[in-house]
Amino acid sequence: MLEPVFRSGETYAVDPAITRKEALALWCSGTHSAFLATSDGVAVGSYYLCPNQQGGGAHVANCGFVTAPDAQGKGVARAMLEDALDRARAAGFRAMQFNFVIETNIRAVALWQQYGFDVVGRLPGAFRHPKEGYVDALVMYRGL
Repeated sequence: MLEPVFRSGETYAVDPAITRKEALALWCSGTHSAFLATSDGVAVGSYYLCPNQQGGGAHVANCGFVTAPDAQGKGVARAMLEDALDRARAAGFRAMQFNFVIETNIRAVALWQQYGFDVVGRLPGAFRHPKEGYVDALVMYRGL
């Protein structure tokens, strides 16, 4: 599920030629806790939850989300976000921050905003989109 999303080069700042092994290592690395969303026993999405920073910034959570291409638009990301917010609160995080949301990822930006995330930063032309060229990346944040 990670490979098609990463290979498209449209929403994550990773090498589109990433291998399955490298993608899994990235998704499940270090302090990341990874979760899998399923529907009728089929994986339809995944997210990770981790501290955004160490030390003095460890009270702010960070997440990454991937929805299987054939499951997009079916509420999978919404369900994963709700689960992530619940888990982050339960773990004692005080806020959640998304560091690099690609502005052309309209569905994700809209969903995050529906759940109270504000755009607190804009990185002009920070992402080279394979179809749109250089586009902005957004920093999005909300308290928990």
